[in-house]
Amino acid sequence: MAGPGAWGRLHFVLLSVSSWSLISAQVMDKKTIQVPENDSIEIPCAAYMSKSGTPRVEWKFEKGSSIVLFYYDSKFTDPYKGRAQYTPTGIRFTSVTRKDTGKYICEVLSTGSGGSGELSKSEVDLIVQVPPSKPVAKGPTSVTIGNKAVLKCVETDGSPPPTFQWYRDNILMPSNPKINEKFRNSSYTIDTKTGVLTIEPVTSFDTGDYFCEAQNNVGTAQKSEAIHLEATEVNVGGIVAAVVVLLIVLALVAFGIWFAYRRGFFSKRRGSTNKQVIYSQPSNRSDGEFKQTSSFLV
Repeated sequence: MAGPGAWGRLHFVLLSVSSWSLISAQVMDKKTIQVPENDSIEIPCAAYMSKSGTPRVEWKFEKGSSIVLFYYDSKFTDPYKGRAQYTPTGIRFTSVTRKDTGKYICEVLSTGSGGSGELSKSEVDLIVQVPPSKPVAKGPTSVTIGNKAVLKCVETDGSPPPTFQWYRDNILMPSNPKINEKFRNSSYTIDTKTGVLTIEPVTSFDTGDYFCEAQNNVGTAQKSEAIHLEATEVNVGGIVAAVVVLLIVLALVAFGIWFAYRRGFFSKRRGSTNKQVIYSQPSNRSDGEFKQTSSFLV
């Protein structure tokens, strides 16, 4: 169980955070910094540089919908202890990883002579540069001519996020197929940000081997393994044959039912083994007499 001192510090932190949130902050500066993975970096705090005296400083890390307070009360929280150093002008990391990519917010609170607080903050978007890994091309192996085919290029490591391009039969596919004679008879779109190649409608010219490439200007571009897409025609002969076979089966079933009726298989009744009981009315008899007055017939 935490002692009184620990609860007091926690209470102070909660009050500090809640009181800061009530003060409108003035954003002094916004910038973006890119650094290779495993390098050291100092993230500046422009808000602190604009203050005089010894204001209070807090640092927050924002990534997606998550916000973490990692420096307050002149101390780092886990897991930043041992890998980050505080200076009045910023935070210095001895080595950054791809997990450190995100927004760093420096908030500085200075107290005036009247006791009112003035909150300033600066923001730095840190992008830890990571070359793309080998992407994976995904898509159908065959598509009927006239339908739509969607091929996807999947890559999850690159930072900043890579852009994508597609190749068919080792030839780079232009964004506009009409400008290249080899792709003039195809109709497709390429989303370079998501890596999605959409072919609609599929024609016989779209048959081939496809692979994608991911690049983000960090390291070398990476190419996926090729996947084969086959544009197939509608099998009219197969459909007609299936219909003919179905009609023959139905005709045989109908003939069998008709033949069974003609032979009387559905009208014959099997011998019954039910027993019938016939009761007769009792004759007049005096009290005390008993006489069997019914018979059982099989």
